[in-house]
Amino acid sequence: MNAKKAVERQTGVALWRQIADLIRLSISNGDHDQTGMVPPETVLAAQFGVNRHTVRSALAALADEGLVQAIQGRGTIIQRKERLSFPISRRTRFSQGLGDQARDIEAKLLAHATLPASGDVAAGLQIAAGTACVQLDLVSSADGRPVSCSTSYFPMERFGQMAEQFERLGSITKAFAAQGLADYVRVSTELVARHADADELALLRLSPGAIVIAATAINADPDGVPVQFSRTRFAADRVKLKLET
Repeated sequence: MNAKKAVERQTGVALWRQIADLIRLSISNGDHDQTGMVPPETVLAAQFGVNRHTVRSALAALADEGLVQAIQGRGTIIQRKERLSFPISRRTRFSQGLGDQARDIEAKLLAHATLPASGDVAAGLQIAAGTACVQLDLVSSADGRPVSCSTSYFPMERFGQMAEQFERLGSITKAFAAQGLADYVRVSTELVARHADADELALLRLSPGAIVIAATAINADPDGVPVQFSRTRFAADRVKLKLET
């Protein structure tokens, strides 16, 4: 495993968290050897210049994520070597994007509300500030493993039944169709990588220090009228985003 970058002391970030980040990145990059094992704790401790307890805390955090597993008498094995490939394209759809990479694909509605649009939401949907919108909070999973969580906003006047239709149909695309919108396209996507916050750690079942890719996107109808403003956070060690033109 190639994780040569040294940890940095006195940065305010715990050493074990920095080590977990570096090991996670190394696994995501495919730097592990053919055995599929993480190097022994003694090797990692020497490599990072820390004690074994610090390394053990980092590996425990990765085990909580399901990325590695400690096996008695063998060491620590990497549980998942491949990330799901998710395309970001003109017609981005969660289920279609994952295709046959997972047997069971599910998007679950966590909460919904009606509230006035403000700031980025109003600008993205090209509506006046204070205009009523429907907000949906979702978590999406593949084979029982959370891969993303999202908050989406829809103009209330046009899509007032979005929450009810999503609960009935389990799909934003189908919920749009049930309200008269047969097709929509991606207008823009902005991507930023950062550490997950407390809510994202809980929703995606990640450990402290995990990285998410935050995607802010706008979808529009065939006439170019915005219909959805969304903020989606992908678990970076579970999904790789592929930009398609």
